[in-house]
Amino acid sequence: MDEVQVVVAHSERVTLRVGDVFLKVDADPARLDAEAAAMAAAPIPTAPILWRQPSVIALGALPGEALGLLGEPSPASPAAWAAAGAVVRTLHDAPLPERAGRGVDPLVRAELESECELLVADGVLPAGLVARNRAVAEGAFRPYAPRFTHGDLQITHIFTDGDRVTGVLDWSEAGRGDPMFDLATLTLGHEDRLADVLAGYGPGSDLAAIRAWWSLRSLLNVRWLAGHGFDPFAPGCEVDVLKARM
Repeated sequence: MDEVQVVVAHSERVTLRVGDVFLKVDADPARLDAEAAAMAAAPIPTAPILWRQPSVIALGALPGEALGLLGEPSPASPAAWAAAGAVVRTLHDAPLPERAGRGVDPLVRAELESECELLVADGVLPAGLVARNRAVAEGAFRPYAPRFTHGDLQITHIFTDGDRVTGVLDWSEAGRGDPMFDLATLTLGHEDRLADVLAGYGPGSDLAAIRAWWSLRSLLNVRWLAGHGFDPFAPGCEVDVLKARM
């Protein structure tokens, strides 16, 4: 390979690929420390850490392919999606880490209210669409038992080879959090795969909370994505997820 590939880039962090090495550069070295600690504690396969510098971590490539991409049909088999669900369950059943992860609290509620107001005031989304999804999102504000969560379990972060999970990437948001957030993030835009994931995950899922997180995550992310070079209006992405709740 004779080029550097930019995997993702925004003001907080940049991930580059050079051959079979991924370089993650973070403006906050503490996030890399937390990510390395989460990878060491996780009882599931992760990418190998090749070396560390204060603001850079080098990771080896995982075998296989990602489950898919948001906005595109997933090429992975139902068995691969079920295997992903089983791996997530293994993580959720692990001892709790010290670091707080993704969940709901008064700050999240305040952020949601602010985002909904701005989405309508700025003409980004119709008021009815925002109001309907705001009502659905309320289901995420419920009591739950925190688990060891990944915190950013997008389908591009789970790699499979055939029907076997070979590893999970990007642990920068890992910590004690709402397990249904992980399941919702994994199936965002791929609702047709939820049954496969839950078949592997086993008992203990909450469908209403998963649907609530689809709405909550999308409402919170639309403006951020649009402002950081991503397109939440692309087919199958966040705005379509919101429209599906109508």
